[in-house]
Amino acid sequence: MEEIEVKFLNINAEEIQKKLQSIGAKRAGEYFQRWKTFDYPDWRLDKEGAWIRLRDEGDEKTTLTFKKRLGMQSREGAVNDAGMEEVEVYVSDFDTTALLFEKFGFVEKHYAEKKRIRWEKDGVEFDIDTYPGLEPYIEIEATSWEEIDTAIKLLELNNADKKIFSANQVYALQGIDVKKLIKVTFAEGLIERDK
Repeated sequence: MEEIEVKFLNINAEEIQKKLQSIGAKRAGEYFQRWKTFDYPDWRLDKEGAWIRLRDEGDEKTTLTFKKRLGMQSREGAVNDAGMEEVEVYVSDFDTTALLFEKFGFVEKHYAEKKRIRWEKDGVEFDIDTYPGLEPYIEIEATSWEEIDTAIKLLELNNADKKIFSANQVYALQGIDVKKLIKVTFAEGLIERDK
């Protein structure tokens, strides 16, 4: 399935939340999320712009997701992707599922954390995400590109500033290669993997 989602970078989170409230969006929650990404030992998924993500959603749910960048033209985030493929299921236990992937022969690419504030309006999700080492950004996810366009207009965002790519490309725009990192945490910062 295609994930229909855009990002707007380097936002003022307080101002965006006031705007969300003014357009009738409802604050759905605030979450601390953590996840691990997995790949084959030869990183063949990464070479295709894909990965497996195990994420503790911070709301007593854990998801297992296959993601693949569609129409990937730039690893550095200079050019938007065409979209994102996403296949997701719920699993019952973060640590046991991670162990299961290790037993299957996958390797952990990295562990990461973020803080998310979710707002919702008419089925559209507005997530204000804060990652270690990045300015907050807003992610808008909907079931159609028309809903995305409507949401952008409601928030009076500049359509030309929208980004269609992963959080790794947001880091890449800052000169940070996530492939070199083993951990991205609020407490420890950005930790490079051993060579």
